[in-house]
Amino acid sequence: MLTSPGSRQLYIETYGCQMNVSDSEVVVSVMQDNGVAYTSEPEHADIVLINTCSIRENAEQRVWGRLEVFRQMKKKKPALLVGIIGCMAERLKEKLLEEEHLVDLVIGPDAYRELPALLEEAGTGQKAINVLLSREETYADISPVRYHKNKVSAFVSIMRGCNNYCSYCVVPYTRGRERSRNPESIIREVDGLAAKGYREVTLLGQNVNSYKWEEGDGSTTGFAALLEMAARRHPGIRMRFSTSHPRDISDDLLKTIAGNPNICRHIHLPVQSGSSRILKLMNRGYTREEYLERIDAINRIIPGCAISTDIITGFPGETDDDHRQTLSLMQEVGYDFAFMFKYSERPGTAAAKKLTDNVPDDVKSQRLTEIIKLQGTLSARSKKADIGRNFEVLVEGTSKKSAGELFGRTSQNKVVVFPAGSFKPGEYVKVNINSSTPATLIGVAAGPVI
Repeated sequence: MLTSPGSRQLYIETYGCQMNVSDSEVVVSVMQDNGVAYTSEPEHADIVLINTCSIRENAEQRVWGRLEVFRQMKKKKPALLVGIIGCMAERLKEKLLEEEHLVDLVIGPDAYRELPALLEEAGTGQKAINVLLSREETYADISPVRYHKNKVSAFVSIMRGCNNYCSYCVVPYTRGRERSRNPESIIREVDGLAAKGYREVTLLGQNVNSYKWEEGDGSTTGFAALLEMAARRHPGIRMRFSTSHPRDISDDLLKTIAGNPNICRHIHLPVQSGSSRILKLMNRGYTREEYLERIDAINRIIPGCAISTDIITGFPGETDDDHRQTLSLMQEVGYDFAFMFKYSERPGTAAAKKLTDNVPDDVKSQRLTEIIKLQGTLSARSKKADIGRNFEVLVEGTSKKSAGELFGRTSQNKVVVFPAGSFKPGEYVKVNINSSTPATLIGVAAGPVI
């Protein structure tokens, strides 16, 4: 808890992607600079902000449920200010303000600098709103407050927005067009994390591969160059990145990863479907064959690299054959892990406007069950292949199941649990793997990494 006597206190609840986590850290920084302290206890708060996600309907439903909880809190504490920020604020601004006593302010992802002024306005009893999207805002000059308990790993946002316009996705409408941060500001932020003892940094963007900074003289810095710059400057810090778009992941980037041992051997490469026909309807910009060519390039250039993915089942028009193609692609790639979802129509997207959501929900559920079952088999196979091997593990904390065990991750982003001994979070430990579950590697420490 970061508080000071007599100051107003902010509680923030974050839903959705890593970008939202990073944004919440920016919000806490803006508020602290204006005399508002952070609290991890909602009952102590004078201000409650919910940082929201609109990618899937169930994410929004969870937020509506939380708003009802905070409405009851407001009855007991009338001066409490409740606000919605982030993507849901951008998408549902009018609906959020229509409900009396539900929220006091609605703020989109490009207006966080305006929070103090908007809170003052809301404090007078007026509804405060700013959901204007920006073509320039990157918050590059704001040092995020890392208010989470984990002081081992941190996120650094390198760009905002998206230009891909996948037909199912609301992100371009809620976060605007792509714009990249000045690489100098990114490296300064990484330097600051290194000085504070962080051991792992994840560079974030809706599509990090399309990061591009243009200098006044016409020279440019792409993502591969930025990643190598950060990795070589801090060889003792692990570097990760998320998320990659299959269309833009270049051999240059793969060679950069292969040439720098502290860049983690894990690439998250969302496929969404194994059917070229469905991929075209999704406006993904690649075919099944082109995706598999990129998988071959990863395996060729970075042997032993873990690959994870996102899969959507039940997209409009998806047939049993399209579904079988997704299952066969999963088997061909052999994903180490995956995030799997039923299609959820999002209002305002191209799919919602042009395609009929015509796959019955029970069929979506059945297909999702098959995908999850197959991925469980693939994940278990991936973990079993690591038994008998040694891995360098970055310790993140104490295991939830046992106070005598620690957990951490390999470069391949696989979770490892092992007896704690005298090791502590933030240390690199060499661990021998002797067993596994579908989700976890289990081992014993062989000693510190020197």
